[in-house]
Amino acid sequence: MLRGSARATIVRMRRRLRRLRGAVVLIAVAGLFTVTGCVSYDPAPREPEARGVGAAPLLNPDQLYLLQRLADMDLREKLGAQIMIHVPGTDAGRIRGVVEQHGFGGVILMGDNVGGSADAVARLTSALHAEPGLPLLTAIDQEGGIVRRLPGDSAPAGRALWGSPPSAAEAAFRDRAALVARAGVLINFGVVADVTPDRSSFISGRVLGESPDSSAERVAAAVRGELGATLPTLKHFPGHGASPADSHVSVPRSSISLEEWRQTHAVPFAAGIAAGAPLVMTGHLQFDEISAVPATLSAEWIDILRDDLGFEGVIVTDDMIMLQRSGLDDYADPRRNAVRALAAGNDLLLYVLPGDPSTVGIDPAGLLDALVAAVEEGTVSEAAVDESVLRLLAVRRQASGESGPYRDCGPKCWGQSPRGVRVVTD
Repeated sequence: MLRGSARATIVRMRRRLRRLRGAVVLIAVAGLFTVTGCVSYDPAPREPEARGVGAAPLLNPDQLYLLQRLADMDLREKLGAQIMIHVPGTDAGRIRGVVEQHGFGGVILMGDNVGGSADAVARLTSALHAEPGLPLLTAIDQEGGIVRRLPGDSAPAGRALWGSPPSAAEAAFRDRAALVARAGVLINFGVVADVTPDRSSFISGRVLGESPDSSAERVAAAVRGELGATLPTLKHFPGHGASPADSHVSVPRSSISLEEWRQTHAVPFAAGIAAGAPLVMTGHLQFDEISAVPATLSAEWIDILRDDLGFEGVIVTDDMIMLQRSGLDDYADPRRNAVRALAAGNDLLLYVLPGDPSTVGIDPAGLLDALVAAVEEGTVSEAAVDESVLRLLAVRRQASGESGPYRDCGPKCWGQSPRGVRVVTD
């Protein structure tokens, strides 16, 4: 008879296999992630206006771009694409140099990167993209209220919206998203989907409601307000409000059951996902009755997010350095943390690095070395890496506004066959 842990492992493996098969179908047959985080699917193949006898099946050039791009990436490049970093300062050349040196897929802007107005930040962000057809993922924390990086955000946020209807939250986040977009930033880590009735809690002033239902209404409204201008992110899954502690310096813990979580902290996340949120941020939060590790390192929580809540978008961790700051021995090794976070099923690992990463025990090249070794040893599945990278490439490609294959493979790219092309002569 299988023990409980072994049975749980097999269940997770089966779930992942189902998701991997689904990802192959979605990428190779269906379509791309749109800015709303959904997947477009047209089961009927499009017909070219004129096709000769023997013409090849039509291939979507945007899908082909993703498959060609992934095929051209070696393992280290794929893993680099799964890391988003912070480089202090407003020197675009320095930031871009660090990103290109290691092949990182994204940059988060903090307060030290904001040297002026949104227009000034836009000049910085525009200089970070080496390839117009595949821009970097750029992100910022612009919740409004006490957490904002860009100046000029006077719209209400957090507790200031508690007494207002959902329409007020939608309008506030529409204005906020317009500011983020004007700064040239693609992703806003700005929709707090946590909920707590405890006003002494660390997260209390930032949540959008005191009850699950009131929070859910405003979370969904905030997502609707941001969509179309920026990519909204729900945070901090599975719910920072379950503990009053601060995850920047500890690992907050809760003893609630899975069923209790589903009736409370899950509700705003489910609403935000239903509204079309394309990203969810996992938090360094430990629910002892559900998982023995923080959600950022927990395959159980990723399975719940994917399978129970039906989320198909990008999963990004909270700042991984926060785990080290908890002071817990089990999270003192940044390389081990990175491997565990990737093995759990996160798509994108976030690092808010200082000017000298070694001061927090991180060597970017060494971090990639550890991830490469983990895949080669089988600790992390390369198929899962491919699934995550395809998600990230799809978002970046969509943001470029460009279309077409990475390489032109001739008539086959456009659903034609040399035998089927009609040649008209004079």
